[in-house]
Amino acid sequence: MSKAPRPTRASALPPAGTQAGLVVAGFGRHVLVETESGQRVICHPRGKKSHVVVGDRIRWLPSQDEGTIEKIEARGNLFYRQDEMRTKSFAANLDQVLILIAAEPEFSESQLTRALIAAEAERIQPIIALNKSDLAEPFGRAWIKLAPYRAMGYRVVPLAIKPKLSNGPADEVQTAELMALLQGKKTLVLGPSGAGKSSLTNLLVPHARILTAEISQALNSGKHTTTSTTLYWVDAARTTALIDSPGFQEFGLHHIDPMQLANFMPDFKAHAQDCKFYNCTHLHEPGCGVISEVKSASSASTISANRYRLYSELFAELSQPRY
Repeated sequence: MSKAPRPTRASALPPAGTQAGLVVAGFGRHVLVETESGQRVICHPRGKKSHVVVGDRIRWLPSQDEGTIEKIEARGNLFYRQDEMRTKSFAANLDQVLILIAAEPEFSESQLTRALIAAEAERIQPIIALNKSDLAEPFGRAWIKLAPYRAMGYRVVPLAIKPKLSNGPADEVQTAELMALLQGKKTLVLGPSGAGKSSLTNLLVPHARILTAEISQALNSGKHTTTSTTLYWVDAARTTALIDSPGFQEFGLHHIDPMQLANFMPDFKAHAQDCKFYNCTHLHEPGCGVISEVKSASSASTISANRYRLYSELFAELSQPRY
């Protein structure tokens, strides 16, 4: 099974005749590269396979009205998922990941947990945004469901991207609070299909649809462009970027070592250091700090039964033999 590519450290001198660029969109072997002056050029990688992702800093060589990618600069991070068959890279060099979920239909806590673990593994700051705050009853249930994540220290923000009943100033305040969190950073918007990612992009980047049409025409990819990852600048100064990604229904974590799983779950990590054995799986060992916390009767446990179930299922999944 192939691992996600990680370019080696950048050398002191760039390849002769090349220019610096930022990958802002792509589909298949074609990518759109933004130059330092803000122009956009179609580029192709050398060879049959493309390991370039949105957010990559590259060196490219001009050739008539297009270009060739000569080098991928060293990445600060790479956010990706991996199942048994393939690796799906979302974006590189991120400041944060905005995990967008909705109050209705009910979101999957398993998907949320997996996305958070992937972010923790790459040391990328995650933000959880709960959409449809205008639906009082389902939103209230979902907000309670997210209580353990707020207790872990995750930032959880309410949103009403396309409210059925507008709350006027309240909706605007929520949007303004989110914008403040995005300011000056490159943020990947991640979430299942139907959570409202496209609507959020259109809300924060009013010209996004026009840009998407231009990219589609440039890459000659038609409707397929909507299934690719695209970077949009929120501000004219190009300091705040929103990266829209395809929706997903599954989020594989086969690149995570099951013995490291607890280190990427803050509620588990806080108690794993109390385990009697250094190689504790937190599933059956005596003297396990995690199990002790889950079974604690003296006070409300900081590890919910549901979170422990998710951990147990993930550990079993990641421990399966790989062929």
